[in-house]
Amino acid sequence: MTEMADEQRDVVRARYAVAAVFAVHGAVTGSFATRVPWIQDHAGVSAGQLGFALAFTAFGASCAMPLAGRITHRFGSRPALRGLLALWTLSLVLPALAPNLVTLCLAMFTYGATAGMADVAMNALGVEVEHRLDRSIMSGLHGMWSAGALLGSAGGTLAAHLGSDARLHHVLAAAVLTLLGLLACRWALDLRPTEDEEPPPRFALPPRSALLIGAVGFCAVFAEGASLDWSAVYLEDELGTSAGLAAACTTGFMLTMAVARIAGDALVNRFGPVRTVRAGGVLAVLGGVLIVAGGHPAPAMAGFALMGLGIAVVVPLCFAAAGHSGPNPSQAIAGVATITYTSGLIAPSLIGGVAQATSLMVSFGVVTVLACGLVVFAGVLRADRGTGAKISPPAAAVPDRQP
Repeated sequence: MTEMADEQRDVVRARYAVAAVFAVHGAVTGSFATRVPWIQDHAGVSAGQLGFALAFTAFGASCAMPLAGRITHRFGSRPALRGLLALWTLSLVLPALAPNLVTLCLAMFTYGATAGMADVAMNALGVEVEHRLDRSIMSGLHGMWSAGALLGSAGGTLAAHLGSDARLHHVLAAAVLTLLGLLACRWALDLRPTEDEEPPPRFALPPRSALLIGAVGFCAVFAEGASLDWSAVYLEDELGTSAGLAAACTTGFMLTMAVARIAGDALVNRFGPVRTVRAGGVLAVLGGVLIVAGGHPAPAMAGFALMGLGIAVVVPLCFAAAGHSGPNPSQAIAGVATITYTSGLIAPSLIGGVAQATSLMVSFGVVTVLACGLVVFAGVLRADRGTGAKISPPAAAVPDRQP
């Protein structure tokens, strides 16, 4: 009994540890996003060149994410998470140091590569903790990421308001976040492969199950990227609102997603992932209809809020379903992450292209159609929680409960 109680206590402690890791990961993103204008001025690049450089973030993540499983296999889950998270927090310094387009592209590639590997490692650990607790926690973990991103962006906004040099700001932020990340990783699960277990391949195509799950995540991330980058523009240009009200709509969308993710686990535990995503898809479609057909700022803002509520839990549940989908969860999670990263990359530019050819109203009509995919294809998120897939693929791992 004592041993079982100790193990349960370790799992609960690991849950809080991985939640803190998610928050640290999000805080890096928030800290970077608020200083992009400073980085653009420092590097002396145009808006088009900046967009080109930012594309290297997704390119770096897509190239590096398949390596996360092999690193975890080689070093164990806790040391791998500790090292990858530290690389990610420290990479925050690089973009602000870039003096030109070439170095900025290289910095963004490194920034994206470390982000992607840490992302896969922490989601894989989150799936393992969720399995051991036998209840949904992934939505709450991603809610912690959103909360961390909000805190990071708040600090960045204050630094920008004070006119501070982004290099100094990011050095200080990286130091603090690295320390917090290392402390959190002390209590993460340490899973080790068995002696006869073969290491995963360095690069491999994601399994078919990950492609189907990733397609659902694609729809959600496309709607998220479109709403974050274009909601303010839509309200200001199409509906004639003030810049302040338009910006408040975007902020409200982010807050809605954060709150919905933190509260989403209770819904998933009660209704299951499939019904939760289908209901969310209905809300997202209703939100899209209000955005497109409302013709007034009030219904449009309500539509963006409903869109945020509807898609909030989809990506966390996609990662959870990938982790439970077979004997190689790290590979499946990397596959889903690659698809969702790609969606987040192409959504803003595709929305802009459609808007230029037609209008932003038509662009959000496309978003609404994609949101219908959440209702239709939610069934692929049905997972057998009894499979007990571990994060060190492909065989089971042996936990070391010592912090």
